[in-house]
Amino acid sequence: MTDSLLIKIDASVAEIKLNRPGKANALDEELWMALGNSFNELSENEAVRVCILSGTGNHFTSGIDLGFLQTMGQEVEKYDCEGRKRDFLRQKILKLQAAFTQIEQCRKPVLAAIHGGCIGGGVDLISACDMRYSTCNAVFQIKEIDLGLTADVGTLQRLPHLIPQGIVRELAYTARKFSGKEALELGLVNRCYDDQKTMISEVQKIAERIAGKPPLALRGVKEMLLHARDHSVADGLDYVATWNSAMLLSADLEESVMAMMESRSPEFKD
Repeated sequence: MTDSLLIKIDASVAEIKLNRPGKANALDEELWMALGNSFNELSENEAVRVCILSGTGNHFTSGIDLGFLQTMGQEVEKYDCEGRKRDFLRQKILKLQAAFTQIEQCRKPVLAAIHGGCIGGGVDLISACDMRYSTCNAVFQIKEIDLGLTADVGTLQRLPHLIPQGIVRELAYTARKFSGKEALELGLVNRCYDDQKTMISEVQKIAERIAGKPPLALRGVKEMLLHARDHSVADGLDYVATWNSAMLLSADLEESVMAMMESRSPEFKD
């Protein structure tokens, strides 16, 4: 594990923090890969029911580390064949995409808590999370076009499912910055808060509430929502029927019913 990513697990909630404050939590290759690997491990950790992703220092993340981009440019030059150069770049991009997809496919809900800047690759990152919360003065930007790049690790694929198409296009074409308050108005974030301390406290409360729900049902809800995004209603209904035929008769269901009958809070096994 790298020092650039901090992970703490307490009471079924995993807190994951980007930890390169001196670099505005810029995503170098080490941190990028650590994110994907960590969420893959958290997905299989039965003691974890929900995850909170945040950043240390003054910013959530300034996006991809420019030094990382320079290194990729140098690495590609080791090939004297144009075809191999293109293949190298394609495989590198797919590898970066896969790291964020591991966040999206984590079986546990992932809540992003955003403060300061969330720039470029940061928007790709939060687009792969289940829910987003921010401070009102947080700053978002789809920055890639200003670098002569087409955003390629998830923003242009996931953001149109979160906010209107026309708004996505405006933000991607112009690279204009927008605040946490505007992000709330657009529906990109669920809520925005006056300060980071309040945000973290409130997001923790939401995470704890989610963590108290039946684990199997939580996994099912996330699985169905991801499936529904990319499939027809008929496909989704068929899939959830198959899912529940396998998962419905669980100890979680029995405990939920008994708790209601006995007027007590349910206690679910991991």
